[in-house]
Amino acid sequence: MKVGFIGLGNVGGKLSGSLLRNGINLTVLDLNPDLVAEFVAQGAQTVGSPAELMRTCDAVITCLPSPAASDAVMQDMLPEVTTGKIWMEMSTTDEAEVRRLGAQVIDAGGAAVDCPVSGGCHRAATGNISIFAGCDRATFDRIAPLLKTMGRRILHTGELGSASVLKVVTNYLATANLVTCCEALVTAKAAGMDLNTTYEALKMSSGTSFVHETESQVILNGSRDISFTMDLVKKDVGLFQEVAERNNVPLEISPMLCKIFDDGIAKYGERCFSPNIIKRLEDATGLDIRAPGFPPELQDDEPEEPGYEVIPNGPTAAKL
Repeated sequence: MKVGFIGLGNVGGKLSGSLLRNGINLTVLDLNPDLVAEFVAQGAQTVGSPAELMRTCDAVITCLPSPAASDAVMQDMLPEVTTGKIWMEMSTTDEAEVRRLGAQVIDAGGAAVDCPVSGGCHRAATGNISIFAGCDRATFDRIAPLLKTMGRRILHTGELGSASVLKVVTNYLATANLVTCCEALVTAKAAGMDLNTTYEALKMSSGTSFVHETESQVILNGSRDISFTMDLVKKDVGLFQEVAERNNVPLEISPMLCKIFDDGIAKYGERCFSPNIIKRLEDATGLDIRAPGFPPELQDDEPEEPGYEVIPNGPTAAKL
C-alpha cells in the first residue's frame, strides 16, 4: 500500500517516522519544507499538493493542528477521492467535523477513518503509542497493518467519529490530572516536603497516574517539555466541552479547566509548554517546584514491538 502523510509536526513526524522506519512506501507533505526535506533524505517521496497526494496514494493520513486545517486539506483532496481510496484522520478533532468530512469521502467512493493517538510524543517516536480507530470493520481490517506499525495498542472504537469522542475524553482527563498534579506538588512543597520524596510517594500510591509518572518528571526538572502547548490543551478541552454540550451534560470541572488555561495563555503565551500551567501557582506562592535527578524530556524505555488489536471485553481484554 502506498501511503501519504500530511503534517510532520510533533506527533505526525514521529508517526510517519515509524512508517518509514518499517519500510512503508511513504510520501509526505508539510508547510515546513525543512521537515519534508528531512524525510526525503531518509527515503520518503514528496509531491506538490494534497490533491496530488490523494491521487497517487492508496491511503492518505492527516495529522494537523485544528479542524479548520483538516477541512482545508480535505477540500483540496476531495476531487481526487475515488473508489478504494482511504482517508485516515489522526488529528485530535471534533467528532461532528470528522463525520462531516468523512461523509464526503464516502460519498465519493472512498473510506474514512478517525484514528487519533494517545500516550505522548515519546511513545509516538518508538511506535508504542495507543491508537483509537473509528470506522466500519472492513475498513479497519484494511488499515490495521498500518495502525500496528505506528502504534502498539490498537482499539476499534466503532463507527466513524467514535474515536474522536474517546480521544477528547482521554485528553480532558489528562488535563484535569495535570492541573491536580500541579496543585499537589506545590502544596507538598509549601508544607515543607522534599519533592523527590513527594514524587515517589505519589508514584507508589493510589494517587499515581500516567500523567504524574511522566509529566511530573519534566515539571520537576524545570524544562516542562512534553512537546505539547497550552493552546493545544485549550483546543482539546474545548472540544470535550462541545461534546458534553451537544449531549446536554452539565459539566462543572471542564469549564474551570478552560478558564485556568485561558489564564495561563494570557500570562505565558499560547505556545508555552502545557506543564508550565504550574507557574500560576509558583508565581502566586513564590515557590520553585524543581528537584534534582529528573530528565528534561520524556523517553520511552520500552523497545519497539509489533502492534496488536485490543478487544474490549472488560479488564481481561484479549489482544489480536
